[in-house]
Amino acid sequence: MATSNRRLKIKTRIRSKVSGSADRPRMSVYRSNKDIYVQLVDDLDGKTLLAASSRDKGIASDKGNKTEIANKVGKLIAERAKEAGIETVVFDRNGYLYHGRVKALADGAREEGLKF
Repeated sequence: MATSNRRLKIKTRIRSKVSGSADRPRMSVYRSNKDIYVQLVDDLDGKTLLAASSRDKGIASDKGNKTEIANKVGKLIAERAKEAGIETVVFDRNGYLYHGRVKALADGAREEGLKF
């Protein structure tokens, strides 16, 4: 079985249990080979509330390996969530293993005070 099919099966299983709302949005992570992206999604309205990525101006110019940059992206999304009045989220790892860059992003968000 190809790894993409495996990840999609895991993603489907996770999404059947995880859903976000306006007061507690879903924190969805997408990881490409080069960059990492995160969104806070309100599934009831089908809208993205906030987004951050490693391509944002403040982070793209930073030096460091991909794991360190993922940690900075986690901190950035947590700061933006606090400004928007969001304190708790539901974490959606999107079928990726909770390891490496995905874990670093989650740890960075927790360090800035986001609860999940």
